Amino acid sequence: MSLPLWLVELIKKAFRYRFLAAKLTKAPLLGRIIDHILFENDDIIYVPQDEVIQLNMTIERMEEMVLPSSVVEHFIQKAKHHWVMNWCICRASEKCKDYPIDLGCLFLGEASMKINSRLGHPVTKEEALKHIRRCQKAGLVNLIGRNNLDAVWLAVGPGYKLLTICNCCPCCCLWRILPYLAPNIRSRITKMPGVEVTVNDRCNGCGTCMEEVCFIKAIRLVDNHAVIGEECLGCGRCVNMCPQKAIEIKIDREQFVVSIERISSSVDVS
Repeated sequence: MSLPLWLVELIKKAFRYRFLAAKLTKAPLLGRIIDHILFENDDIIYVPQDEVIQLNMTIERMEEMVLPSSVVEHFIQKAKHHWVMNWCICRASEKCKDYPIDLGCLFLGEASMKINSRLGHPVTKEEALKHIRRCQKAGLVNLIGRNNLDAVWLAVGPGYKLLTICNCCPCCCLWRILPYLAPNIRSRITKMPGVEVTVNDRCNGCGTCMEEVCFIKAIRLVDNHAVIGEECLGCGRCVNMCPQKAIEIKIDREQFVVSIERISSSVDVS
């Protein structure tokens, strides 16, 4: 049975309380219950925006270049079932004015076909790729992986047959709750393997990167110089926003295989 629409509206109204709910995961008994129901077996990877990436190797021919989005495209090509949501529940709940509300999540896998037909629609591989490119062009950041919370709120399953590809904005994204979650849950949402974010000598401590740019609070100023913390997810938003071009993000191209194998071990989209 698909999720009734009245419950979707209730979830949207409850969205404002997500930070409080995240803090409850740190309570010993209640935290274990929430973890089991909403986050069990999660493994989610942030995908850096292509345009901010520097590859740690020489590329002799343009056709040899592999970008972070290729990981997302790999699973779109591999999947037999593709489902696009009519809207993003995070941005719809927050009534976002900065990013398109109609660019919703892309779900892959057999379980996606059980989603309420009034929430979205099946698409072809070509339409799925076009949707993701529209999202990237709009400045949204992709997350990809197994997200049990989606299987729960959409009332579909099994969870290992549902691959989530989120298109996130910095103002409304659910995962702004990360700093408030229990460490064992927070550790399942990570940056792409091989990604490194650094600050160069051009940094003058202006603080722009801390002004609603890093929504997980991974940047701080030390002696008038930006420092990237270990909790960084490597999304690349700070790279785009820095007026001094002082933040750089690099990735080891060989790690793309690691990302694909890791996601494939937790979700079956074939």
